[in-house]
Amino acid sequence: MEEFRRSYSRLCRESGAEPQEAVLQQLHQLPRGRLDLATQSLTVETCRALGKLLPREMLCTELVLSDCMLSEEGATLLLRGLCANTVLRFLDLKGNNLRAAGAEALGKLLQQNKSIKSLTLEWNSLGTWDDAFATFCGGLAANGTLQQLDLRNNQISHKGAEELALALKGNTTLQQLDLRWNNVGLLGGRALMNCLPSNRTLWRLDLAGNNIPGDVLRAVEQAMGHSQDRLTTFQENQARTHVLSKEVQHLREEKSKQFLDLMETIDKQREEMAKSSRASAAHVGQLQEALNERHSIINALKAKLQMTEAALALSEQKAQDLGELLATAEQEQLSLSQRQAKELKLEQQEAAERESKLLRDLSAANEKNLLLQNQVEELERKVRCQQEQLFQTRQELTSTSAELKMRAIQAEERLDMEKRRCRQSLEDSESLRIKEVEHMTRHLEESERAMQERVQRLEAARLSLEEELGRVKAAALSERGQAEEELIKAKNQAHLEERQRLAHLEDKLRLLAQARDEAQGACLQQRQAVAEAQTRATQLGLQVESLRRRLEELQQELSLKDQERVAEVSRVRVELQEQNGRLQAELAAQEALREKVAALERQLKVMASDHREALLDRESENASLREKLRLREAEIARIRDEEAQRASFLQNAVLAYVQGSPVRTLSPPK
Repeated sequence: MEEFRRSYSRLCRESGAEPQEAVLQQLHQLPRGRLDLATQSLTVETCRALGKLLPREMLCTELVLSDCMLSEEGATLLLRGLCANTVLRFLDLKGNNLRAAGAEALGKLLQQNKSIKSLTLEWNSLGTWDDAFATFCGGLAANGTLQQLDLRNNQISHKGAEELALALKGNTTLQQLDLRWNNVGLLGGRALMNCLPSNRTLWRLDLAGNNIPGDVLRAVEQAMGHSQDRLTTFQENQARTHVLSKEVQHLREEKSKQFLDLMETIDKQREEMAKSSRASAAHVGQLQEALNERHSIINALKAKLQMTEAALALSEQKAQDLGELLATAEQEQLSLSQRQAKELKLEQQEAAERESKLLRDLSAANEKNLLLQNQVEELERKVRCQQEQLFQTRQELTSTSAELKMRAIQAEERLDMEKRRCRQSLEDSESLRIKEVEHMTRHLEESERAMQERVQRLEAARLSLEEELGRVKAAALSERGQAEEELIKAKNQAHLEERQRLAHLEDKLRLLAQARDEAQGACLQQRQAVAEAQTRATQLGLQVESLRRRLEELQQELSLKDQERVAEVSRVRVELQEQNGRLQAELAAQEALREKVAALERQLKVMASDHREALLDRESENASLREKLRLREAEIARIRDEEAQRASFLQNAVLAYVQGSPVRTLSPPK
């Protein structure tokens, strides 16, 4: 850094300006590889000197120029010098108010410089001029080394965001981009969101404080999440490839060692093969001797075969004897088949009788089924009528509640009218009292001289006024009492009518519930009877069909047996076995029918439980309606008490006002 200081001071003196002491102090104190001139106000000469020195500086990897108040000319000179630098990795230009010329210079820097990886441009004005910012974006698109870019608080509009989106489509190295606190807006946010699928390297994009809708921000965050996942997978793949390359190299070394070992083993195996060939020749001689022994054994077996042929002739004679015995057995089977034919005829007669009985039972079951269907239809009509009655009662209940509300509103309106009338009367009396006071104050001075003469007349007038005031009070009290009595009567009458209607509606609901329960019970009984009849009818029909099929099969079998009695005794046995299988199948079918009957009974139980739950729900609804009615009555009683308290308060206030008025003796009658 000492050589850098000397070069800086020399260039400043050559340009006719003194070097800045603050810059020299910073250059003296800074560590190796880092040039920090933050918060130093740099002049144009200093920027020119730094622009000439930085291209040749091979040790400075970080340059911090934040809050240096760079002018447009100084920034362009400094950035032009950095274009040829090949060592700088980090550049900080925060808070320098860079504008159009600075944006163009930055664009050229990004196009020409191949070493800067991090660029901080926070608190500038790069986005104020669209053309200059487009140049900056073009340089960003052509750059191939920058990985981190900070553009916070740069007044970037939606047009600038669109230019940035185009640059991001062409850029292949940028990984982090900070655009917080700009004016990107909805259009800019969408443009940036649309460019993300074509950019495969950017994994962090901050857009807070840009008036961008939440859905766009969520889409950008999702895309950044995908990019981060892609980056992590890429890094993992790189690590894996490195590990795999090492493993491949290790495997190659091991394979070379294994190849040498294999060659040695091959040589050993060749020697062993020579030894084994000698041993095999000796073994072949032994096998030849064993083969000669086998030939002698085969000759002995041929002799045994001749002996077995003689035994076979004897067995054939025995077979002929067994054939004669089989003929006698066939005759016995013919007799048995005749007996079975007689038994089949008897079974056919019994099956015909059973079929006639089943047909009669089926006709009776059909008649019962028709009767039950008629009863079900009548019950359904009754249920519809009851539902209509329930609907009418609900309508009546709603109408009565509406009438009660209207009457309560009318009573409140009457009470308000009474209140207004009382208030008006109080106001009139107050105005009269004020007028009297004013009149008396005006005439007090005049009446002082003649006070002694008018004492007797005033006393007489006082007595008459007191009498008239008493009469007025009595009349007001009587009118108020009559109004209160009328109000109480109206409320009582409305309450009585409401209670009567509610009691009437409750009676109707109770009767309808009883009728509904009875109808539902009858419906359940009839449905059960119908279901039982249907199951019986289906069972009988299945039995009739099975018997018919069996009769047809038996007739076919009899016709075949009449034609082929002698030649097909074995077939008769097979048919008997088939009949046993059919009987077993019928038994299985009967068991299946029993299982179906049990399933139907379970379904009926489930339906009964559902019906009970529905009844419980209806009862809970009725209880809730009663609770609502009770709450409504309590609310009406509370309103009545409040109105009574208000009336008593008004009465007490009027009495207190009348008793406490100071000029009640001098006020004329109303």
